Amino acid sequence: MKKQTGIWIDSKKAIIVTLNDGMEFICEVQSDLENKVYHDKEGDKGSFMANQHINSDKTFDERKKHQMNSYLNNVISSINGSDELYVFGPAETKTKLQQKILDNKSTIAEKLKSIETADSMTQNQIVAKVKEYYKK
Repeated sequence: MKKQTGIWIDSKKAIIVTLNDGMEFICEVQSDLENKVYHDKEGDKGSFMANQHINSDKTFDERKKHQMNSYLNNVISSINGSDELYVFGPAETKTKLQQKILDNKSTIAEKLKSIETADSMTQNQIVAKVKEYYKK
């Protein structure tokens, strides 16, 4: 039987549901992405060195890009061995994951079956949606 995997993902966490031989396995990958709203230097408009002004936004954006890359790599490493992938979730993180999978040179890109937009869901709703998708 095929090892079928569904991933609900947003910027805070990814819930990975794997269906294999009638069994279901659930794994959660937490994100360490910083949210600009909670950034500790939010009120800081940069720093001054002599008459040069250094803006901290570029540093924050670069750090966030690296954190997103690390998060997506953790999700991808959690789905190795899957025969089929179904990705869904709110916002843009699912499309970033899709792009990361497609950019990956391994055979994982061939296993990606569908990307869908979905609202925030409970874990039980996520499991039910994955099971329903693979019944088709």
